[in-house]
Amino acid sequence: MSWRERTDKLVDTLRADAAERDLAGAEPTREVALLKESGLLTLLIPADRGGMGESWLTANAVTRVVAAADANVGHLLGYHYLQLWRGELFDRPDLVARLHRETTADNHFWAGISNPLDAALQLTPTAGGFLVNGRKTFATGASVADRLVVSATRTDAEEKLTFVIDARTPGIEYLRDWDNIGQRLTTSGGVVFTDAFLPADDVLGAQPEELVPRQSLAAISFQLFLAQIYVGIAEGALLEAADYTRHRSRPWFLSGVDSAVDDPHVVAGYGELVAQVRAAGALTDEAARALGEAFDRGPELSAAERAEAAVAISAAKVVATRVVNETTSKVFEFVGARGTASKYAFDRFWRNARTLTLHDPVVYKAREVGAHFLTGENPPYTGYT
Repeated sequence: MSWRERTDKLVDTLRADAAERDLAGAEPTREVALLKESGLLTLLIPADRGGMGESWLTANAVTRVVAAADANVGHLLGYHYLQLWRGELFDRPDLVARLHRETTADNHFWAGISNPLDAALQLTPTAGGFLVNGRKTFATGASVADRLVVSATRTDAEEKLTFVIDARTPGIEYLRDWDNIGQRLTTSGGVVFTDAFLPADDVLGAQPEELVPRQSLAAISFQLFLAQIYVGIAEGALLEAADYTRHRSRPWFLSGVDSAVDDPHVVAGYGELVAQVRAAGALTDEAARALGEAFDRGPELSAAERAEAAVAISAAKVVATRVVNETTSKVFEFVGARGTASKYAFDRFWRNARTLTLHDPVVYKAREVGAHFLTGENPPYTGYT
């Protein structure tokens, strides 16, 4: 079965009860099980390691399509791809190959714990490795994951390490305290580590004092996938609202038409939103290509090349943020008052969009684009740029 067929099957399943699952707000154990059943978790793993061996652009496309059906699952899947992919930014090909083989053999789902503004984890050297201690506030998908990518600082040196760890390691406690208005099924709550043992061989590498361009790609890759999810949410809102308008909406009595789909104001309104969402999608796909090309440059990636990819992603995020927030609000005008019934859960698109687009201030992304355009200034290397 091709990745397209697998994706279509997963999307059909998710869309069938997305509204009910959002209202229930349960931990996404069933959703992760569906991801495992789909076979899409190994999409980026090379075929010689048992994976599908598909491209970076394919992973972006699948994430967006899945996010259109269920933004929660698209978020989980996109971050899974990122955690597997970012391991290749370190000089540990032996470890990466082992992780790929294990992920394929055991169908592992990956998540991460590395919020840049929440540097609260510490590594204490011990026999054979380290003990991990501390607390992180946000960890999307961690409580339902098999493997985690984590960053922490050594207690015996001013060095930040990125490592992989079994999500069920003794000493890891998931607080399950995510209670936000949107992305309710992403289990993005806190995590506490208490003397959790990390084998030394599972350390991917250290973050150098001055990040080199290639290693800094991890931060902007998260920004890219957020933009893909934004576009997916907007596409999903349009698809479901249009279906409602075709089959349930009634034309306004002054419109002079017999069907809502013949109301010129409704038709033009949808047309404006469709055009904007397609534009945001095209810009985000362009950013995905830019990041893929930057990654393919390997160690030869220059600061200027890295900057071009970062600016492309920031531009996409600026536009996608505006479009998803407008689209998920505007569709209510086309479904009408009856469409606000809880059973339809159209509000989930707006709640998910509003929650995710607050991940980091988009105005700073606009500033990066403007500064690069006006003065040639490159975006700084941070956990968000």
